[in-house]
Amino acid sequence: MKGTVNNARYRVAMLAVPAALALATRALGEEADLFSSPKVMMDTMWTLVTAMLVFFMNLGFAMVESGLCRAKNTVNILAKNFIVFGVSSIAFLVIGWGLMFGNGNGFVGTEGLFFLSGPDNSPATGDAYSGAYQAISWATVPLLAKFFFQLVFAGTAATIVSGAVAERIKFLSFVVFSFVMVGLLYPVTGHWIWGGGWLANLGMRDFAGSTVVHSVGGWAALAGVLLLGPRLGKYGRDGRVHPIPGHNMTSATIGVFVLWLGWFGFNPGSTMALDAKAIAHIAVTTNTAAAAASLTALLTAIVLLGKPDLSMILNGCLAGLVAITAPCAWVSVGSSLVIGAISGVLVVVAVLAFDRWGIDDPVGALSVHLVCGVFGTLAVGLFADSSAAPVTGPANGLFFGGGLGQLWAQFVGVVAVGAYTFGVSLLAWAAIKLVMGLRVSEQEELEGLDLGEHGITAYPDFQVANVGSGLSGGGGGPRRGSGQPVWGVQPAAERA
Repeated sequence: MKGTVNNARYRVAMLAVPAALALATRALGEEADLFSSPKVMMDTMWTLVTAMLVFFMNLGFAMVESGLCRAKNTVNILAKNFIVFGVSSIAFLVIGWGLMFGNGNGFVGTEGLFFLSGPDNSPATGDAYSGAYQAISWATVPLLAKFFFQLVFAGTAATIVSGAVAERIKFLSFVVFSFVMVGLLYPVTGHWIWGGGWLANLGMRDFAGSTVVHSVGGWAALAGVLLLGPRLGKYGRDGRVHPIPGHNMTSATIGVFVLWLGWFGFNPGSTMALDAKAIAHIAVTTNTAAAAASLTALLTAIVLLGKPDLSMILNGCLAGLVAITAPCAWVSVGSSLVIGAISGVLVVVAVLAFDRWGIDDPVGALSVHLVCGVFGTLAVGLFADSSAAPVTGPANGLFFGGGLGQLWAQFVGVVAVGAYTFGVSLLAWAAIKLVMGLRVSEQEELEGLDLGEHGITAYPDFQVANVGSGLSGGGGGPRRGSGQPVWGVQPAAERA
């Protein structure tokens, strides 16, 4: 009897093995078919190419920041902008991705936290998807394509901080904060909005990151700036603002061109799909906002400063790009022009206001990314228009018959993200200050962070010299009539 039972079990096992192998082979075949489908291949190519454009924006940020700051700090600024993406890459891989997109609760992801370790059958979507990252299962691309695209956005948020704290922060302190921000801070608010968290359930929408990326970077930067204090000599005892112009407007201008180009990856790429109508629409709304903001910033600078200050024009362009980032897919081209025009005025007024309040921001990062990031987020609740949108989006905005509902959701999101990011960033900066210190010594700041922090200079054949006097609005070149010294560089041979 026992032998008969064993034989029966043996026969069942022999039948089960081929069946299991057949099922596994079929599943592998279906997965292979999915990866080789034209849509998946084209969407993946689009997602990765646009992610590379966003990665290229790191060069733009480095050129803008170094150009709008003094020559003696150039190496330090370039080092920060270079290393921050390396730090971001590791932090987001180790834990940031899981916290942001892992299945969890309304506050944070809890599954697949470390090293993309959660189960995942991307590029399957909808009901066919089974894995730890449900919130981003709408994208028909492999998991690593999703990760790389989101990584370059996380790196952008950290880079924003660099400009606001430039010319006085310790290099290693900045590196530590960047890891904390990308690994632990940025992913939490990102989960709220893009990871299926409580703000997403409330109805808040942010297509490409006016809040998720830009205002988060701005709030974190503001906390750092307040703890650091202004640069030496920036504000007089009498309350006067002493301008500290940048040393290379050529670099700053080229940097903004690089960023403008990169934004055509940032916004259209956020479709993560090769949707012809959506991509074309987003590209045009993005460009229109940037162009309109450049023009209104120019006009505002002439009215308030008396001159067409180049640094204001450049920051105006960036302000328009930041502001249109949230609503770019859901507003008409005409509305994008209005959004850009308003942001161009806002950024100039904000630069002057921060200076008046004694908040020293060498490159205007707070005005561009924080102020215009908030405005762009609210613009969704004002200008969203389902009749013009090429993709499904939020309810219509206030100006298009939607009432206050969407605007309220956007406002709640702005306040919640601002309160959390500023508060936690302040604690992080304070802890770093207690353990490592935040600010370089007075002597090091006067001599330049290039020598003090890195032991090399960007221009070894040049020597700092007093080359004139002038006034700058927002970190740019000199304007006549202020009587303030403008510190530049002069070849040692000419000086002799």
